[in-house]
Amino acid sequence: MKYLPRVIDAEIDELMEIMGAVLIEGCKWCGKSTTGFHHAKSFIEFQNPDRKAEFDEINNTKPSLFLIGEKPRMFDEWQMYPVVWDSIRTDVDHSRQKGQYILTGSAKPSEGKVMHTGTGRISRVLMRPMSLYESSESTGEVSFSDIIKGNNISGVSSLSLEDLASIIVRGGWPASLEVKSDAKYRFAKEYVKALVHEEVNRVGGGKRNPEKMQNVLRSLARNIASPVALSTIEEDVKNNFAIDISRPTLNDYLNVLEKLFVIENVNATNLNFRSKYSLRTKPKKYFVDPSLATAILDMKPQDLINDLNTFGLLFESLCMRDLKIYTQQYGEITFYRDEKDFEIDAILRTSNGKWGAIEIKLGGGYIDEAAKNLLKFKERIDIKKCGEPTFLVVLTGTSYSYKRDDGVYVVSIGTLKN
Repeated sequence: MKYLPRVIDAEIDELMEIMGAVLIEGCKWCGKSTTGFHHAKSFIEFQNPDRKAEFDEINNTKPSLFLIGEKPRMFDEWQMYPVVWDSIRTDVDHSRQKGQYILTGSAKPSEGKVMHTGTGRISRVLMRPMSLYESSESTGEVSFSDIIKGNNISGVSSLSLEDLASIIVRGGWPASLEVKSDAKYRFAKEYVKALVHEEVNRVGGGKRNPEKMQNVLRSLARNIASPVALSTIEEDVKNNFAIDISRPTLNDYLNVLEKLFVIENVNATNLNFRSKYSLRTKPKKYFVDPSLATAILDMKPQDLINDLNTFGLLFESLCMRDLKIYTQQYGEITFYRDEKDFEIDAILRTSNGKWGAIEIKLGGGYIDEAAKNLLKFKERIDIKKCGEPTFLVVLTGTSYSYKRDDGVYVVSIGTLKN
């Protein structure tokens, strides 16, 4: 099967030139193994049951035997034998060779399983399901790097509202791209099923209640793209699903979902980056792919068309996934909310100090309103503390990408790339 290039390929190549090893982290089914194989010359698949006895013997006697093989050597699902981490770290220390090892993992190992950090030896790269550009559904005519530089842009997306609904429900799972029938919508449902009944019990020890976990996921899906407090989720589970859940249990369930890279927090900032008040607003919780929310809520593409409010929230989730993929090399995505609840959907602050603001709107009828909101935001922030924004963007699901006379970019998600 032909390899579909990923945005992080360039980052992996660059890190392999300067580091002894690279760890590719991310949720299951997002393509970590395929990308790792693309960059490796030999590999071990630790989840292979036919070799478990062999792996156990090496693990218990001489872990350095795992490292024998042509370099770069890849270890798939390395967290199943965490000792390989320290073996790699020691070998990199001794050999001082670059680009020797690649690790992939869909869960973080339990505390205490790794003796040392990989600082200076092993670099981490976070991988997510495919963006629209990676799945060849964005034309890629508009580069985020051009927006940061202030260049003019133009592009035309062929994606309709119905296409976006289908893409959201299908998700960015690489294997789903090969399926042309409606069976492609089952990938996310199967993912959630495996997550609830199997995967959550492989992290941190102990068995977790599938019904409680399912209802925590439902609450997260119902509150997607909104700042949500733990008390809100707790009450939601109790009141709407008639199930009691204690705060320690809820904390454990959310923690395991984060360790499995299923949910991600987008934190708030007030743009006064040294202020102790910048994170008082609760973080927004997003699924790593919007299809997980539709699977949990049992929504089909037509359901989104019939419920444009929910469609808008899930479109925001799709855009946040793609924004995180496209801007990972530049900096961190946060959101803005002040004490008067004035909100901006996304703020990107780059590593060189530049920053910009992004409003996300599904329909073209809201572009003017979003542009006015961005310009109003520009006027009310304290530029002495945070500087002038480098760019203002309305990210939409409509066809055209261009730069307005007022300087605000209008960007169709179907034309965007990194």
